[in-house]
Amino acid sequence: MNEQIRSLQPVALWGYFTDLNAVPRPSKKEGRVIAFMKAFGEGLGLTTLVDEVGNVIIRKPATPGMADRQTVILQSHLDMVHQKNSDTVFDFDKQGIEMYIDGDIVRARGTTLGADNGIGVAAIMSLLSSTDIPHPPLEALFTIDEETGMTGALALKGGLLHGKILLNLDTEEDTELTIGCAGGVDVTATGEYRLVAASGGQAWQLAVKGLTGGHSGGDIHLGRGNANKLLTRILLQLTGECRIAIASIDGGSLRNAIPREAVAVFTAVSAHTDRLNVLVAELSATLRQECTVTDPGLTISLQTAHMPVQVMDDEAQQRLLRALYACPNGIYRMSPEIKGLVQSSNNLARVLVADGGYSIQCLTRSSVDSEKYDLAAAICSAFELAGATMALTNAYPGWQPRPDAAIVRIMSDLYRQMFGQEAHVNAVHAGLECGILGTNYPDVQMISFGPNIYGAHSPDERVHISSVQKFWSYLLAILKEIPKV
Repeated sequence: MNEQIRSLQPVALWGYFTDLNAVPRPSKKEGRVIAFMKAFGEGLGLTTLVDEVGNVIIRKPATPGMADRQTVILQSHLDMVHQKNSDTVFDFDKQGIEMYIDGDIVRARGTTLGADNGIGVAAIMSLLSSTDIPHPPLEALFTIDEETGMTGALALKGGLLHGKILLNLDTEEDTELTIGCAGGVDVTATGEYRLVAASGGQAWQLAVKGLTGGHSGGDIHLGRGNANKLLTRILLQLTGECRIAIASIDGGSLRNAIPREAVAVFTAVSAHTDRLNVLVAELSATLRQECTVTDPGLTISLQTAHMPVQVMDDEAQQRLLRALYACPNGIYRMSPEIKGLVQSSNNLARVLVADGGYSIQCLTRSSVDSEKYDLAAAICSAFELAGATMALTNAYPGWQPRPDAAIVRIMSDLYRQMFGQEAHVNAVHAGLECGILGTNYPDVQMISFGPNIYGAHSPDERVHISSVQKFWSYLLAILKEIPKV
């Protein structure tokens, strides 16, 4: 199936995307894709370097007649989010992504596609390898670990790049020119609890599955269900009415993905079996009704399980469930300045409870730094009341818009000329690396754009073929319009 992708136009871009998707490239495990990109640059005879953390920089001189233009930095990230459906058998550490064409769409079979940000990487590779595309001097910057901390951008030293214009190819709607984004911080709660012997009765497994999920920044405004929050809601009511004792909870996966699935194992005395089934059925009906529009695939199942040896003591269970219930999730505040823009949010991304310990992971975002930490403090307060130890890590700044930058005017005018409509110049709630890169390169004009990519960070991720063609033609036109030094 992947070979069919190579026949799409532009052939070079789709060919490089296919090559890239054959290389496993999870965040924080980018060794193979770093080696792949280094070999690519050196194979072209271009100046190629890998910095201390693994960012790859490849330089290409201007084509004839373009040497007097300003140097352009083309930037995309090498890592991708690894998510799959629960019934998909797939090893991200060993297998390449399995793709197929569905009309005007490219999809993956039960996994994330890697179009975020593989299409951007492939576009840059196409320019670096080209022999007939006019362009100014190019500096290609391929960063690592964008999806789980932006540590590549954070570690990039000043002085390595010489360009004064940076084109970030990581926006996911082809009508948008992005000039600002939110910052973020990872909030983690950890703790221990006393284990007690499971006391007879029946063990049960409660599973919340089939939620839509998505990008915890770009999709947070859509109000999609969070599996960890829904599971907590059910468990807390069962605790009150059926006196369940929890053995384990396993919900969500990555901080930047809205949780699609969550599972808990617990025990209940046999006398509560009938009431337990009735309650779960009633709550399932209520939640499916609430999520009809956003999460039509939601399923909630209750089935018997193997009896655990130990469970949480009741006091710890009550405190943890109430902390999870109280934890802010979703939109915290909308921007009072930019209509429709989420200013601050939190994603209750990962809940793991087992064997006397727990770990709760959140990703807190805001375009206002002080509000980001205020929201983080609210989350910390909820879990500290439950006795958790809190940690704030991997903080990164937002990207302040510069609507008066020359590259914004150039690209807006060109978009209007090429497509007969105005581009939507905006800021986004998702995290982009531009704000971080700007700390060491404050004089660089930055803008982000890209093709239509839907369902990023979920197994429903897909990319619009004709939009990639539009994006490619626009990129080539932009390079011709780069001003002289």
